[in-house]
Amino acid sequence: MTLKTMLLLAGAITLVPAAATADPIDPKVQARIDRILKATPLIDGHNDIAEQLAENYKRSIAGLASGTDQRAPNPLMTDMARLHQGRVGGQFWSVYINGAVTGDAAIRETIEQIDIARRMIDAYPKDLELARTADDVVRIHKAGRVASMLGVEGGRQIGGSLAALRQYYNLGARYMTLTHNQTTEWADSATDDPKYDGLNPFGVTVVHEMNRIGMLVDLSHVAPATMKDAIAASRAPVIFSHSSARALVDHPRNVPDDVLQLLPANGGVVMVNFVPDFISKDVWNWNAERGAQEARLKSFHRNSKAEVEAGLKAWDAAHPRPPVTVATVADNIDHIAKIAGYDHVGIGGDLDGIPYTPVGLTGVQDYPNLFAELIRRGWSDQNLAKLAGGNVLRVLRQAEAVAASMKAEPAALSPVDEAPAQ
Repeated sequence: MTLKTMLLLAGAITLVPAAATADPIDPKVQARIDRILKATPLIDGHNDIAEQLAENYKRSIAGLASGTDQRAPNPLMTDMARLHQGRVGGQFWSVYINGAVTGDAAIRETIEQIDIARRMIDAYPKDLELARTADDVVRIHKAGRVASMLGVEGGRQIGGSLAALRQYYNLGARYMTLTHNQTTEWADSATDDPKYDGLNPFGVTVVHEMNRIGMLVDLSHVAPATMKDAIAASRAPVIFSHSSARALVDHPRNVPDDVLQLLPANGGVVMVNFVPDFISKDVWNWNAERGAQEARLKSFHRNSKAEVEAGLKAWDAAHPRPPVTVATVADNIDHIAKIAGYDHVGIGGDLDGIPYTPVGLTGVQDYPNLFAELIRRGWSDQNLAKLAGGNVLRVLRQAEAVAASMKAEPAALSPVDEAPAQ
């Protein structure tokens, strides 16, 4: 389990259950899915394999050709064979670091994560290819490869330097998440104490510079006030690379309806993730109850970790985690489509960044199960294509157009750049 996974659920899960599978897809339904995903690339907004490789495999990119390498004790949810099995046509590979790291150290660690992703892309040229534009994504998908872009997951990763932001773009990053779990020096996080009621003036400058260079503004992880400030400040559509519907689960990582209602005017897209804690109210409540039980046990058994572990094991046996299925993910997609519209929803699974998944979505091979569920619910081919990647391609093209319109503007300078020469 990686550091990000441990932070995600704060230690709530100690064991990953055996993978479960969904019912087989009817051949006629599978043929329909294949037809849709051949015409429109399935673009996932967030995959954390780079962090998995850094945390558990000494940054090695070997052994990713097929699922035969399960890499015990930390099996991956992603490999080349399963990407093709899942009909993936485009992927934002997350380059995550701990959000508590700041300054030059954050820049160095981000470059090391970018290096993992870029080495992986270079090592599997028959499967992956770096994409820099929306047209690249279309071309690479038509060639049968996965169009690969990078996503910087946290504004602190620029170390306060807009020069670093620009260089990340040059290295292939096509979005940056404005915060991770911590409120930064210029933006409020969804999971930390607020400081600015959204963005401060430098945060607005960051959004403007991202527009100028054509980098997508990613609002996953940020507070609702930050979402609203960024949407107001951005000339280009925003994305939520891996978030779900707060009306269904009141988790701070989810997107409230009053923000979803802003997306039609902005053009942005919420890419629904697969984190059970975010998409299932039952699991959200179960984790809260389990956390309370753990705190109680620690209070009673302050000198015995063994007693705490035994007590939690007994509690888990008596209170099994509620099931989460493909239908739970589809519920979140349906809600966002209802409130924001079919033009404003996508997929951002967060695979390889979470300790367990919904039944039937255990890895990158399982995306067709989600499409089969939506077909069962009556989704049209046109709307399925928008969900798959059509909406994200539109956002990329609009961001490119905004950048072209701002080409004459000079590069913005961060405060450190503006310091007078000594």
